[in-house]
Amino acid sequence: MQKKTALSFWQIWNMSFGFLGIQFGFALQNSNVSRIFQTLGAKMDDLPILWIAAPLTGLLVQPIIGYLSDRTWHPKFGRRRPYFLLGAILATLSLCIIPNSPALWVAVAMLWIMDTSFNISMEPFRAFVGDKLPEEQRTAGFAMQSFFIGIGAVAGSILPYVFANYLHISNEAPEGVIPPSVRYSFYVGAVSFLIAVLWTVFSSTEYPPDDKEEFEKSKSGGLGKMFTDVFAGLTQMPKTMQQLAIVQFFSWFALFAMWIYTTGAVTQHIYGTTDTLSPLYNEGANWVGICFAVYNGVAAIVAWLIPPLARYTNRRIAHLICLVLGGLGLLSIGVIKDPKLLVISMVGVGAAWASILAMPYAILTGSLPADRMGYFMGVFNFFIVIPQIVAASILGFLVGRFFHHDPIYALVIGGASMILAGFLTLLVEDKGEKAKTI
Repeated sequence: MQKKTALSFWQIWNMSFGFLGIQFGFALQNSNVSRIFQTLGAKMDDLPILWIAAPLTGLLVQPIIGYLSDRTWHPKFGRRRPYFLLGAILATLSLCIIPNSPALWVAVAMLWIMDTSFNISMEPFRAFVGDKLPEEQRTAGFAMQSFFIGIGAVAGSILPYVFANYLHISNEAPEGVIPPSVRYSFYVGAVSFLIAVLWTVFSSTEYPPDDKEEFEKSKSGGLGKMFTDVFAGLTQMPKTMQQLAIVQFFSWFALFAMWIYTTGAVTQHIYGTTDTLSPLYNEGANWVGICFAVYNGVAAIVAWLIPPLARYTNRRIAHLICLVLGGLGLLSIGVIKDPKLLVISMVGVGAAWASILAMPYAILTGSLPADRMGYFMGVFNFFIVIPQIVAASILGFLVGRFFHHDPIYALVIGGASMILAGFLTLLVEDKGEKAKTI
C-alpha cells in the first residue's frame, strides 16, 4: 500500500471544494421541494411519500457508484473524479428543469433524477478523503467538507429570500406555477454546482492502484458479479460500521423529518396559514429558507471547532454533544411563536449537522479496507437512506392519525430521535480514537 503523505491546508481545500456546489443543490432541494410540491397541488399528508424518491435513489445508486469507483482508473481523471464530473453535469440539467415542472408528477420524476445526480457526485467524495488523507488528517478532511457543505447550503437556502426581498423578483405566481424567485435560485444553483465540482476535478490528483494487474482482475465479472458483490458486502460490515449504522438511522430520521415538515410547520404553527397562494405562506416559506441558511452557516463555523473538540474529548463525545444540541433545537420549535426566535433553534441544528457530516465518516474510515473504501462508504449510506424511507412511510400516518395533521409534531419526534442518536454514539468502537487529529 502506498504511504499517504500529509496534505497542505490548500490541498485539502481544493479536494473538498466541490462539496460547495453539491450542497448548494441539496439546500435548494431540501428547502424548496416541499414548497414546489404543495404549489403543484400536493397535500400535506402526501409529502413524505412524494419525498421518498430521494432516499430510494440513494439506496440504489450510492453502493453501486462506490463499487464502480473502486474499480475505475482513468490516467487523467483518476478514480473518483470521473463520477464527480458525470454527476455534476446531470445535476446541472435537472436543477434547471424541476422549477419549471408543469405538473406534480413531473416534479416528482425530476426529484428522482436530480437526487440520483447528486448521489453520483457525492458518494465518491466521501471515499476521496479516505483515499487521499492519512488517518491523522481525516477528521480535518471531513471537517473541511462540512465547512463547504455549510457555505453552499447557506447560499442555496437564502437565495429565494434574497431574490424576493433585495432584488425585487416576484415571490408569487399564479396557481400551479413556481414563483420566479424560486426558479432563478435553481438556475444559479445549477451553475454553481458545475463550477465547484470542476474546481475539484481539475485541481486535485489521486493515487494510482497499488497493483495494476490485480486492479484489472478486480474489474472482471460483469454486472452479475457487481450486484452479487454489492449485496454480499452487507454481511461483511466491520463492527464499527454496524454500530455507527444505528446512530446514523436515528440521526437521519430526524433530519428527514425536518426537511419534509419545517415549511409546513412554520407556515401553519407560526404564520397561521396553509394557503400556498397567500403572501403570508410564501413569506413563511422564504423564512424557512433563511432558517436553513442559518443552520448551515452555523455548521460551517462549527466544522472548524469539531477537530479541537474531538482532541480535547474524543470523537464520540464530540458527536454526542452536537447531536444533543440539534435535538434540543428541533424540540424548541414546538414552543416558539415568534419566527425570529427560530434562529436560536437553528444554532443547535447547525451544530448537529456539522458533526453528522464529519464525525461518523472520520470514525468509519479507520475500520475500512483501503481497496473497498468507496463500496463500504456507499453501503454506509444505506443507513442514511433507510431511515428516510421509514420517515417517508410513517410520518404522514403518525401526524395525520395522532396529531391532527399538525406538522409541528413531526419536528418534535425528530428532536427526540436526534438526542437518542447522540447517546447511542457512546456505544461505538472508534479504532482511530487514539490517532492524532488535526
